[in-house]
Amino acid sequence: MHPQRERLHNELHARPSIYFVEPAHLYHYAFLDTDGVGDGIVPRLCELAGTRPAPGAVQDILTLDDGQVLKWERHTEFFTLTLMVPREPDGEAWPPPPPWLAAIVAAHRAALINATLILTESEDGWGGDTAAYGFRDPAGSRIGGGDATVWSDFRLDANGVNRLLLVNRGLNDFRLGRMARRLLEIETYRMMASLALPLAKELAAELRDYETELGELSDRNADRQEASPRPLLTAISLLSSRLERSGARTRQRFSATEAYARIVYTRIEELRETRVGDCQRLGTFLMRRFLPTVRYCAAVDRRQESLAQSVARLNDLLRTRAQVEIEEQNSEMLQSLNERSSSQLKIQKAVEGLSIIVISYYIVSLFKLSLEGLDALGLPIEPRLAATVLGPLGVLIVGLLAWRIWRVKKH
Repeated sequence: MHPQRERLHNELHARPSIYFVEPAHLYHYAFLDTDGVGDGIVPRLCELAGTRPAPGAVQDILTLDDGQVLKWERHTEFFTLTLMVPREPDGEAWPPPPPWLAAIVAAHRAALINATLILTESEDGWGGDTAAYGFRDPAGSRIGGGDATVWSDFRLDANGVNRLLLVNRGLNDFRLGRMARRLLEIETYRMMASLALPLAKELAAELRDYETELGELSDRNADRQEASPRPLLTAISLLSSRLERSGARTRQRFSATEAYARIVYTRIEELRETRVGDCQRLGTFLMRRFLPTVRYCAAVDRRQESLAQSVARLNDLLRTRAQVEIEEQNSEMLQSLNERSSSQLKIQKAVEGLSIIVISYYIVSLFKLSLEGLDALGLPIEPRLAATVLGPLGVLIVGLLAWRIWRVKKH
C-alpha cells in the first residue's frame, strides 16, 4: 500500500461543515496566518473544550457549553474560526460574540481579514421585513432550489462585521450547514482574492515608469546616436532586473487571486440562485463589484509580463547589433591579417631569391679558390675543362638547395 494512501483518501473528510438547526448565529473570522496566528489560537480553543490538539491537525470541531459548536481550520494562507451559537427566543438579532471569542479576535485583530455574522431564521420566525434587521437596500436571493433565502446589504457594522440573514424554508440541518458554509467561503475567499488589489495599484504606478524608461531606451536604440551599444545594454539589464524583482514580489499574490476568485465563482454557482421580487440577486451584486477587482489584478499581471517580454526583445536587438559590430571588427582584423601575410610572403620570396644568389656566389667563389689551389700545387686545369665540369655541378648544387627550401615551405 502506498504510504500516502490513507492521508490522501481522508482528504474527502478534511473540511466537514457544522450541522445545526435554526434559529442560530454563526460567527466567522478569518486571520492571515503569516505570523503563526493559528499556532497561538488552537491551544486556547482546546483548553476551552478540555481537549488536546492532534499532531498535524488542520481542522477540528469542538463542542462547548450551552450547545455551542466551534470549528477551526488551517488553510494555506489563513486560519478560520466558526462558532455556532443557538439563538435565544427573545435574543438580540446581531449580538456581539462571546467574551472569550471577542478576546481572541482582539488579540489578533491586526491579522483579521474577514469577519462575518450569519443569522439563520425559520420561514415563520423572521417576519418578512429586512428593515427590522437593520438592512438598507439589501440584495437577496432564493438559494438551494428555493429552500432558503439569503439577505445582506454588505455594509460593515461598527466592529467591522459583515452581516447576512439566512431564512430557512426547507433545508435540513445537513443542507443548512453546507449552505452556511458556502456563504462564509464566498466572503472569506472574496477578501483573500482582493488582497492583491492594493499591490496591483502600487505596481501599476511602477509599470508606468518602467514603460516610459523602455520607450526612451527604444528611441535611443532606433536613433543609434551612441557609438557603442554597451551603455544601452547596461540600462536594459538594470530595467530587466527591476522588472524581475517586481514580478517575483507579485507573481504569487496574483496567482492566489486567480485561484481564490475561481473558488468564489464556483461557490456562487452552487447557491443555485433565483430572484426574490425586485431585489438584486446576491451573486449579481457580488460579481458586479468583485469581477472588476479580479480583472484589474489580471490586467496588471499581463501588463507586467508584456513589459518584461518587450524588454527582452529590445535586449535581443541590442545584443544582435553588438554581435554584428563585433563580426565587422573581426572581418576588418582578418582582412588586415591577410594583407600583412601577403606582404610577408612577397618579402619571403624576395629573401629566398637573394639567398639563392648569395649561395650561388659562394659556391662559384669556392670553385675558383679550389682551382687556384690546384694551380698552385702544379696541377693546372684548362678553364674550358673546369667550366665544363664544375658549371653543371654548381647548377646541380643550387638546384638542390632551391628544392630543399621548397620542400620545407610546403611542409
